[in-house]
Amino acid sequence: MMQKSSIAIYQSPFPNQMASDEEKSSEKYGLKVAKSIEGEWFKRKGNSCRFYDQWGEYHRLRLYARGEQPTQKYKDELSINGDMSMINLDWSPIPIIPKFVDIVVNGMNDRLYKVKAEAQDIMSAEKRSAFQDMIEKEMVSREFISLTKEQFGIDVSNMDPDKLPTDDEELSLYMQLKYKPGVEIAEEVAIDTIFKMSDYPELKKLYDYDVTTIGVGVMKHEFLVNDGVNIEYVDPANWIHSYTEKEDFSDCYYFGEVKQVHYTELLKINPDLTDEQLTEIKNSSAAWNNYFPIIRNYQDDTFLNEVVTLLYFNYKTTKRFVWKKKILENGGERVIRKGDTFYPPTGEGVPFEVIEAPREVWYDGILVGGSNILLKWEMMRNMVRPKSASQKAMPNYVAHAPRMYKGNIESLVRRMVPFADQIQLTHLKLQQVMSRVVPDGVFIDADGLNEVDLGNGAAYNPEDALKLYFQTGSVVGRSYTQDGDFNNARVPIQELNSNSGQSKMAALIGNYNHYMNMIRDVTGINEVRDGSSPNPDALVGVQKMAALSSNTATRHILNSGLNVTKRMAECVSLRLADILEYADFREEFAMQIGKYNVAILDDVKDLYLHDFGIFIDLSPDEEEKQALEANISIALQQQTIDLEDAIDIRNINNIKLANEMLKVKRRRRMEEQQQQKQQEMQMQLQSNLQTQQSAAEQKSQLIQLEAQAKAQVKQAESMYEIEKMRAEVEAKRELMDLEFQYNMKLKGVEVAGLMEREGEKEKAKDDRIDKQASRQSALITQRKNNLPTQNFESTEDSLDGFDLESFGPK
Repeated sequence: MMQKSSIAIYQSPFPNQMASDEEKSSEKYGLKVAKSIEGEWFKRKGNSCRFYDQWGEYHRLRLYARGEQPTQKYKDELSINGDMSMINLDWSPIPIIPKFVDIVVNGMNDRLYKVKAEAQDIMSAEKRSAFQDMIEKEMVSREFISLTKEQFGIDVSNMDPDKLPTDDEELSLYMQLKYKPGVEIAEEVAIDTIFKMSDYPELKKLYDYDVTTIGVGVMKHEFLVNDGVNIEYVDPANWIHSYTEKEDFSDCYYFGEVKQVHYTELLKINPDLTDEQLTEIKNSSAAWNNYFPIIRNYQDDTFLNEVVTLLYFNYKTTKRFVWKKKILENGGERVIRKGDTFYPPTGEGVPFEVIEAPREVWYDGILVGGSNILLKWEMMRNMVRPKSASQKAMPNYVAHAPRMYKGNIESLVRRMVPFADQIQLTHLKLQQVMSRVVPDGVFIDADGLNEVDLGNGAAYNPEDALKLYFQTGSVVGRSYTQDGDFNNARVPIQELNSNSGQSKMAALIGNYNHYMNMIRDVTGINEVRDGSSPNPDALVGVQKMAALSSNTATRHILNSGLNVTKRMAECVSLRLADILEYADFREEFAMQIGKYNVAILDDVKDLYLHDFGIFIDLSPDEEEKQALEANISIALQQQTIDLEDAIDIRNINNIKLANEMLKVKRRRRMEEQQQQKQQEMQMQLQSNLQTQQSAAEQKSQLIQLEAQAKAQVKQAESMYEIEKMRAEVEAKRELMDLEFQYNMKLKGVEVAGLMEREGEKEKAKDDRIDKQASRQSALITQRKNNLPTQNFESTEDSLDGFDLESFGPK
């Protein structure tokens, strides 16, 4: 039952966190939580309270960011005891701060990003390792695969050999860029679809504007029965939280929103409300508005009478999950879920044991402001729990304050406000000075115009002198009077120069520029970035460095937006898994997510089986793009990459991976060029060898032809010589035959002569022998007979029958 209460806001401690789950779920416990939160934020101290002080401060900063800040403080500064009757100025604020806010916020929106999902569960890790092992095997067996294809015409490779990595570094890059399983693609498409359905880019613009203006931004994710996962913007001015010193509010144990809801919406929240309770709520709302008169300064009274202020809050506590583990007779085990009040006996002989695990839980509550009426208090449904830490429960609110210290939040607009006020006052002072500045005039000495005759008989008066002066720049006067006396007013018209306001205006303009430079100094947004007055003499490199320094000064805002986007994507990913695993409409939800890409429907339905890590792939800024483009241009000029490689590198949003890809492409291209040069050298060498071989063959053929020709000539000559020799032989044979015949005849004659001579010799020999014998005998007879010496000389004058006739011709 709801309890009636009056406007009585007081600070009270939070209820016991160690209470039982049954007590925590009670309305009494929820009301204590709600009143403790209300006391922290709405307890008045004089005419102010924490919530509306923060609300007013945020409203003031937003007015400055729009260039619509109140002008009363400037009027009080220039008035004298509140009297402004003598001041007539244009009090419209100068929109200085909006320009700087737009530069920062629009610069954040220009930075494109992409949510990347990487499956980190065991099943996905095994698939990733298997794919990497396959690539490594392909790398190792590259030559064998190529040889098999060349010799047998069989392609046993699983991918194009030309696209295979060549080393471990290239393999790591290949896995980051090329390996993308279907579940990761489905997860990214699902998150992107939820973002589009919730119009997240517009919510992100509001978030960036809040971080720039008031220093903190908030979003909320929730599960709606009819809409599925929904993301919505939360106004930080209406947002409350427990004390924290962390930028991401991760250690807060309660969050909430203050909403003004029309009475007709109350029955949608709690249909059991009675008319008496609605009347009580309406009275409480009126009392609330009277209790906080600051509300009426910003909102219409008629509207306030029709709405009620509600405090929506989430409170984090713990819940005791208890299981009874019973040991069966067959040695098996059975686990049974029990309540948190289950405390069985312990000791020996007990056939079971208790398993308990405390887990974080969030409770939802709605309190009618300033009363004890609690419209809702229940444990939050569909809590977001990381699969790797299921004992944790993530809040529905995602917030970030990049510049927080001891709970105090700083923003760019807050830094600019003091100097914007001085600029506005300087502008008003300029108006005052300009309103009192008089134009230059002339002094007319009437005595110098007396007795001046223009020759037309008319009198020469001051009006005629002014017309003549302003039309021609000339003036007519007299140096002497008609009496001959010296005329001291001989120059009747003289200019009067008024310099009373110039020095003051120059000082005020210098003051104006000084405070403008102070704004640039405290924000880091220099002239190069805002484009107001760039130095034409500055070098391009110097201007780029200045722009880069300015971007660095506001990078915390960009990082804040990326942080919230990453955390929101993680929460959406976990909610998607819960819906696809537990919701009754998971088939319809999967169809809704996959309607833009039917091919991923099967993977979408299996998303709940995987655990994903979410990363933000931020596109490079202009400075990084220019550096990358310069590297690409150098590589193209050196012909170490081709146009297709340059296009692939430019399509990589991650600047680090893009540079790694550029290095890999250059190294591979240089290796290809080196191999190509070696092939060209080998081809040139082979060509030279073939040329030399061809020349040698031609020379050999020529020599062979020459040899054959010479051989043929020799053969012809030989044949000629042979024939000649044959003829000679025949001739010689005939001559030899003839000669032989002659010789034979001669021989015959010679032989006959020799025989005859030999005969004669033999005959002569015989005759000598006979003579010798006869003489011997005679000598013997002589000795025996002692006879006188005998003369053996021939008494005939002849050659013993031998004469020269035997040598004569025959």
